[in-house]
Amino acid sequence: MAENYFVIWAHNSTDPANQACQNILAQLRDVVNEVKSCTTIEEFIQTLNENKEKLAFIVCSGTFSQYLVPDIHDMEKIHAIYILCGNKQRYKVWANNWTKVKGIHTSIKSICEALVMVLKQLNESNMPVSIISETEADSNENLDQLEPKFMYTQIFKEILLDIEHDEKAIKDLTNFCRELYKNNDAETKIINEFEHTYQPLKAIWWYTRECFTYKMLNGALRTLNGDIIIRMGVFLRDVHRQIEALHKKQVNQYDGKDFKVYRGQGLSKNDFDKLENSKRGLLSFNNFLSTSTKREVSLAFAKGALGTTGMVGILFEMTIDPNITSTPFASIREVSDFVEEDEVLFSMHTVFRINDIKKLDDKRPLYQINLKLTSDDDKKLRQLTDLIRKESPGPTGWTRLGRLLLKIGQYDKAEELYTTLLEQASNDSDKASMFHHLGEVKNYKGQYKEAVSFFEQFFEINRKIFPEDNPAFITFYNNIGEVYRNMGNHTKALEFYEKAVKIFEKHSLLNHPYLMPTYNNIGSLYKDMGNYFKALEFYNKSNQILEKTLPANHPNLSVSYNNIGGVYKSMGYYLKALEFLEKALKIKEIALPPNHPSLAVSYSNIAGIYKHMDNYSKAIEYYEKDIEISEKTLSPNHPELATSYTNIGAVYDEIGDYSKALQFHERAIKIKEIALPSNHSSLATCYNNIATAYTNMGNYSKAIEYFEKDLKISEKTLSSNHPNLATSYTNMGTVSSDMGDYWKALLFFEKAHKIYENALPANHSSLAMSYTNLGSVYHDIGDYTASLKALQTAFLILQKALKEDKLDASVTYIWLGRVYRSMKDYSKALEYFEKCLAIFQKVLQEKHPHLAILYTAIGDVHRLMGDYEKALLFHRKALDIQETGQGNPLKCAATYTNIGETYREMKNYSTALTYFQKALQIREDKLPKNHPHLAEIYHNLAKLYLATEEYSMAMKNIQQAIDIGHKQLSSTHPHLLNYKNTFEEIQNKL
Repeated sequence: MAENYFVIWAHNSTDPANQACQNILAQLRDVVNEVKSCTTIEEFIQTLNENKEKLAFIVCSGTFSQYLVPDIHDMEKIHAIYILCGNKQRYKVWANNWTKVKGIHTSIKSICEALVMVLKQLNESNMPVSIISETEADSNENLDQLEPKFMYTQIFKEILLDIEHDEKAIKDLTNFCRELYKNNDAETKIINEFEHTYQPLKAIWWYTRECFTYKMLNGALRTLNGDIIIRMGVFLRDVHRQIEALHKKQVNQYDGKDFKVYRGQGLSKNDFDKLENSKRGLLSFNNFLSTSTKREVSLAFAKGALGTTGMVGILFEMTIDPNITSTPFASIREVSDFVEEDEVLFSMHTVFRINDIKKLDDKRPLYQINLKLTSDDDKKLRQLTDLIRKESPGPTGWTRLGRLLLKIGQYDKAEELYTTLLEQASNDSDKASMFHHLGEVKNYKGQYKEAVSFFEQFFEINRKIFPEDNPAFITFYNNIGEVYRNMGNHTKALEFYEKAVKIFEKHSLLNHPYLMPTYNNIGSLYKDMGNYFKALEFYNKSNQILEKTLPANHPNLSVSYNNIGGVYKSMGYYLKALEFLEKALKIKEIALPPNHPSLAVSYSNIAGIYKHMDNYSKAIEYYEKDIEISEKTLSPNHPELATSYTNIGAVYDEIGDYSKALQFHERAIKIKEIALPSNHSSLATCYNNIATAYTNMGNYSKAIEYFEKDLKISEKTLSSNHPNLATSYTNMGTVSSDMGDYWKALLFFEKAHKIYENALPANHSSLAMSYTNLGSVYHDIGDYTASLKALQTAFLILQKALKEDKLDASVTYIWLGRVYRSMKDYSKALEYFEKCLAIFQKVLQEKHPHLAILYTAIGDVHRLMGDYEKALLFHRKALDIQETGQGNPLKCAATYTNIGETYREMKNYSTALTYFQKALQIREDKLPKNHPHLAEIYHNLAKLYLATEEYSMAMKNIQQAIDIGHKQLSSTHPHLLNYKNTFEEIQNKL
């Protein structure tokens, strides 16, 4: 991406290829590299969505603007709108109503001139800055410590300045730039000029020229785009060295006295608010910094920013102590492309202390901020910098660069770099090192088989030099163990991790910081295996080492907190989990670039906690943040991207949007079937999620197909006591129950319950759900006493496990209501249904399918109590949700059945028959022919025909009910006994 903005030429020409349109596009491309042409609003919206990361400038024909601008004006991505029209007066009054409309122009040339000015202003305002406020600092001692995101760009600078570039570097850069600007003739001409005339002594001249050099370098440093930064490394180095050389020549002219320079730009309202609360804090410019000795010139730039929505105009007044040498600076008037400007250019990463902030205009958001150049040489900063340097080690700048690219999540560029270094390796030692680095890259990219292959090549070379228990192999054992863990091969993973631990034991290094990753990996493995107490033990060992050896905001501590939070989540301690996960996220948001994959992991973990806490809007918010980053940083078939889709799909399941849930689950399975072995546990999870969506949609045959795939993998790959195997058994039990096979359901629920009892604490909410499942199936097989006992046990556990009523508890409440209804204790039934309703109304959307199920259950109790009006009121509330087509049609059939029963008892037989027939049509279409729910509707019809004295029809239906009952129900089941009683009544009438 050469630039982070683009232009849309929006018009309604019937022939976009005509010469006039092509001329407009050509002139716009001379100013902005990327220009799109759109002739409909639909095409316009699609273009915006395809360029989510870029600001849009709109050039619009007069007539098209009338119906486009009202629809798109308030979109955040749209920066400015320019109207192209032959008659200025025609739209002048109308345009004044829209703040983003920056003028009506009669020629494309004047629009291009306006764009040049606003883009210059935008590039100045987009200077990446870091702000450290006093409230963010732990203490006054900690105030001078810069955020680690700043340090990553600082390390980039150090590495690139250390690398020696060959003669091909400029050629490679210009070839790359030509490809980016291939549709821009004006910029391509400048690139060609650069290739043929560039010299290091002209670096500043080229940097200050309004062309690709400035735009690309600033944009890349702002977004940490490793690809562009590396390719422009030779140019970055030359600019820095020229500033250094000029600084040495000019420093004596200051006589050691402070002087002032100025910079005018815009800041977003959020950045300004943070800066305003950061007096005596620090401000760093993470780029080359252009300033002026003339206050009025800079003030004009500050005022120019006021025309942009959401921007504050800022005039920085900077006091410079020339004796500070940490960042070189120089007057560049003699070497700049703009000789008329008195410009002072600072090298990258200049750090200032924030002094006074004062308002310059009472009516507009225009401020002056006084800064003072400060040294970045403090103890804590050095400590953090040294640690990050250690995490980007290597004998050369190139190998250090590869480590840094891995650290900031730019895996493709790291792989390209390491592959080149492998090809250039001249000895086995260098080859082995590159094999190991490529193994790491492949693991990060989810290409596990290739990762194992590279690691094994590393091992084969080094085992000829060192014994297998040499400390040189510790990192290898950890890394290849991690790959096997990611592949689901727990036995192989543990084998390698234990080899690493034995080396530490042999060499008496059990308190060494390097043992931390091994403990951490073993903890992760035990978590995968479902042994949470063992996982927590090893994670805590790892964390103790980290907290002793690292500063409080180090990125590795965030990983440790994430891991501990994840285990607490698995154990059901959600508040404790959230505490650790938020500690992790706080570090990462300070320490890492905004699109780092590790941030996506934190967002996903926190979303998962909110999901378990029934806060679904928060869960979706965080999962969407996860997906936004993952889609940018991971390959399209990366397993972690599939996990992101799976997670958000599960939330849509919970809120009742089953079709959307299925859409995400199917996207996930397509990736995982390509990327993972056929028996990987993550595939099982995907199959389970798809099956759940089909279950909720009432498609039980498809559901059981996928549940069986899940169970097949789980039984092969998991230990017999693994909680995830219990989940698979539970799901098979649920779908068996839905299909009317209650005895088979009981068998699966009992298998699951045995695992939960062995694997979980006595008060775990999952154990309560297991008792609820048993209670539900005991109810369905007609053993109401056993059902009530199991459900009451679940209720007692939930009272201890949950501090307040949660969605987990609602399932138990609704089944308690059903049992009491079946036992004819209607007031008790209503009590539990109303408990459930209170939870649903608190956590579910107004039209959630679960509410409909509950409404019709409540309505049926009111029918049994003789309150038909109230019964119909609740049934209609259920139908208001179900007849929209959302959810499971079989649940709608249950509502039709209950309404039919209500009208039958009210002796409105024709209406009752209508509803019974609706229910029958759905059930015959969706259920197996011997399903007990079909028996129920046949029984309802039999009673209706008995009341209307249509005895042959009554006998036909009751016989069908009894036939199914004999096949599916026990001889003592209350439903079967009722069917037989109705049979006798009909028989007596014949």
